[in-house]
Amino acid sequence: MVSFGLDALASVSLSKAVVVVGYGAERVRSSVLDHAPAGVDVVFAIQAQQKGTGDATAVGLSVFTAAEIDDDDADVVVLPGDVPLVRSATIAAMIDLHRSSSAGATVLTAKVPDPTGYGRVVRDRHGQVTNIVEHRDASPEELSIDEINTAIYCFKRSLLGPALRRITPANAQGEYYLTDVIAVLRDAGYPIVAHTADSPGETMGINDRVQLAEAEAELRRRTNRAWLEAGVTIVDPDNTYVDTTVQLGTDVTIFPGAVIQGSTVIGQGTTIGPRCHIVDCEIGSNSRLDSTSARGAFVGDNCQVGPFASLGDGAQVASLTVTGPLYAAP
Repeated sequence: MVSFGLDALASVSLSKAVVVVGYGAERVRSSVLDHAPAGVDVVFAIQAQQKGTGDATAVGLSVFTAAEIDDDDADVVVLPGDVPLVRSATIAAMIDLHRSSSAGATVLTAKVPDPTGYGRVVRDRHGQVTNIVEHRDASPEELSIDEINTAIYCFKRSLLGPALRRITPANAQGEYYLTDVIAVLRDAGYPIVAHTADSPGETMGINDRVQLAEAEAELRRRTNRAWLEAGVTIVDPDNTYVDTTVQLGTDVTIFPGAVIQGSTVIGQGTTIGPRCHIVDCEIGSNSRLDSTSARGAFVGDNCQVGPFASLGDGAQVASLTVTGPLYAAP
């Protein structure tokens, strides 16, 4: 999930991307490095104790040099690890507003019909952001606010460290809230601005399996649409599952029920028939697979495989091969 956030940041000019890790750090580190976008310098910082978002941000800042921290022209974008749907264009728009308004901090917000559980963005009578209040700390009046904090920010980097040192864990959770930095900077006289996302759904965080399924459905729609626009035929996009890591050639045709995962590469003109499940495979051009299960296999050009073929890890199907039901192991 962290990798989707890095993908969204990839088109923004970054000096480095810092991933703060805690529990399961080595597994997270390995997965992130395996899927990090090309050209993005990813470094890791360890949060030994999970003491809140403010503490995590301070840990992330610790990887910057003193010169980088003191650079008055530098900014830092803070993005939680559980927002896989946020778009690069939304982050870029937030950064543009931040820089054009010379803000100390810019908050990405969203207006939602049910803000339950989210931090509320509090504004003064002039519409200026004054602070962010977490749901469990909010008053009844603040709970009625429908503008929420998405936990995505852009800060002037030289201001963030000193502001973090002024926050305290005086809240219901006993944690250091990054949201408290907004009031600290405002009280110090720095402008605080907000950019509202055009689509609230893209800022959705993942807190349970229901939200995870909803996010996966949206990612699938985006992925399939991108392939359709690139010249791939997907007969029934609602019932076709293609990982973002898959590579497809032009004029590939995919029928309903197909699941294509991992590092699979499929050559141009190939047809993937109904109910195929393909994982980490290399499949050549102008071939056809019907009702085939394949994992870690190679299929050459101009092949016809299946129906009901099963290709194990390392299996090889030479070009121009025609099979019926087939079980092939290394």
